[in-house]
Amino acid sequence: MDVQTLVDERAELWLTLAPLWLEREPRETDYAHMVEVIQRHDLTLNQLEWIFRLELAPVLSRQQMSVAGEWRAFDNDKLLRQLVAHNRRLHGWRRKTWALFSGLTTMMTRHRWNELMARVMVERGEISR
Repeated sequence: MDVQTLVDERAELWLTLAPLWLEREPRETDYAHMVEVIQRHDLTLNQLEWIFRLELAPVLSRQQMSVAGEWRAFDNDKLLRQLVAHNRRLHGWRRKTWALFSGLTTMMTRHRWNELMARVMVERGEISR
């Protein structure tokens, strides 16, 4: 996939979900915005899970673990460049390796992700709260 197609398909979703890795807990308005963007992209929960585990977590977990990492906000342009570069290399053994270690890279944000997915399922009428 060429860079422009990747950016066109994923940039909005990636940048909307990136705050899951920030120091602060997402606010109600943050979750509502994330659900709205997810709904526009019309992805299954399984597809969203793999985007979380393979496309986002390898890049954002490094930010989270870095001593000089971003904690309050991200530089969206820099982050987008990092996400595109990572995803352009996400083939073969790299994809398998990230899948294998995705439990570690998602562990710090899994509770937030689960909350977000529950909200998506409520929005889609798959569960009630």
